[in-house]
Order: sequence, then C-alpha cells, then structure tokens
Amino acid sequence: MAEYKKSVATVDPVWQRVCEEAVQAIAAEPLLGGLIHSSILHHPSFERTLAYRFSLKLASGEMSEQILREIADEAFAADDQLGQYARADITAVLDRDPACNRYLQPLLFFKGYQAVQAYRIGHWLWLQGRRDLAYFVQMRVSEVFGVDIHPAAKLGRGLMIDHAHSIVIGETAVVGDNVSMLHSVTLGGTGKQDGDRHPKIGNGVLIGAGAKILGNIKVGNCCRIAAGSVVLQDIPNCKTVAGVPARVVGEAGCDQPAVMMDQMFEREA
Repeated sequence: MAEYKKSVATVDPVWQRVCEEAVQAIAAEPLLGGLIHSSILHHPSFERTLAYRFSLKLASGEMSEQILREIADEAFAADDQLGQYARADITAVLDRDPACNRYLQPLLFFKGYQAVQAYRIGHWLWLQGRRDLAYFVQMRVSEVFGVDIHPAAKLGRGLMIDHAHSIVIGETAVVGDNVSMLHSVTLGGTGKQDGDRHPKIGNGVLIGAGAKILGNIKVGNCCRIAAGSVVLQDIPNCKTVAGVPARVVGEAGCDQPAVMMDQMFEREA
C-alpha cells in the first residue's frame, strides 16, 4: 500500500486575518462585495492579492493590467523578501496609525502602503537591470499616488508613510527598518552633483510632515525630525531636531519614536 505523507500547512497570520476581515466587510457593506472578492477573496495568497492590486492601480493605456500582473507575479515568485516586507509594512501601518484598525484598510484604501509595495516591485526590476520598466513603475506610482520614489532607492522593512501626499525619495537615498514618515517629506539632493547625494536614514526614525532632509547626510537611529524641519547636517542617534535649518533640540524621548509616533517635545534650555 502506498504511503502518504501529511502535508504541513503554511501558517500565514497576516493573510488569514485579511481574509477574515474581507468576509466581515462584505457582511457589513454588501455593495463592496465585488471589489473585495476580486481584490482579496478570489486569490490564494497575500502575494497574489498584492500583484492584482499593483496591476489594477497602475494600468493605463500605455501598459495593460495583464502585463503588469505578469510582472508582479514574476517579482513575487523570484523574491520571497517582497512578500515578507509587504507583511512587515502592513503590520507597521496597523500598529502605528490610529486611523487604521484592520489590515484591510491599507491593502484597499491607503495610498501610502500601496505606493510602497509598488515601489518595491520597481526596485526589484531595477536590481534585475530592467531599468526602463522600473522607471515606468516609478512614473505611474507618482501619477496615481502622488508618491515619487526612485527605484534605485533602498527602503527597509516595516515602513509606514502616513497620508503619503507629495513624498519624494531620491535615487541614492537609504531608509532603514521600522521608519515612519508623514506627508510631504523629501529625501533629496542638493545642487547638481552626481553620485551618492541623498540622505541615509537610520532604523526607527520618525520624520514629521513637511520635513526636508537634503544631501548625503546621515540621520542616526531612533531620531525624531520635527514637522517642517530642513535637515542639512548629520544627526547623532536618538536625538530630536527641529527648525530651518534643523538643529538638535533634545533627546528622542523614547526608545522607538517611529513606533510611538509621538511628535511632541520640550525644548532644552
């Protein structure tokens, strides 16, 4: 008699919760049934859902939904980290954004999360040498979401971009893990120099709305950048900076400012 081995089911708590929330959402609002079925329940995995959303949102007369879906499916099949980073990012949004109480919201409605996942596919294309296609993804992300991230930029996992309007991240920028930024943040260069010209953001950094961080400078781990600041110099670890130009005004206030999202500070004497 043939022997059969029991297969071990893959445990994916994020995907399981997404599906449970999708069923609950349809029960609460049946008019969203078509959207939720086509976007989530029709698919066998979180990665396939992300690929579908990528193709649906970025399709245009210049590039069909079918072609974009094939690109995304290829990327997720080739690089397991894309799915891992997507789970870390969506968990970061749920954990840090008080307006978010379900995984379903970023996946369907939050342009910051959707823009970052599209960038990640564009970055994968860039690393494969498919640079014109990566530029196309960058262009469509900018047109659709108002978020302009160069595909060569390096963004770590657990990234939350809240509201995400008018975000600009340059070619040689590096962003660490577990970073939070609000709308209208710029990680840009200065002047016309080539080469390494954009900021390097450490882990656990909180960047307030409208902050501009310019040039090949380093922002240390677990710093806070106050809203509206213009940062032109290196910042040591665990500091709060504010002003134009920004200067150190105190300590970071907690171990993980990007997680706590606390933007209030007391100016040191």
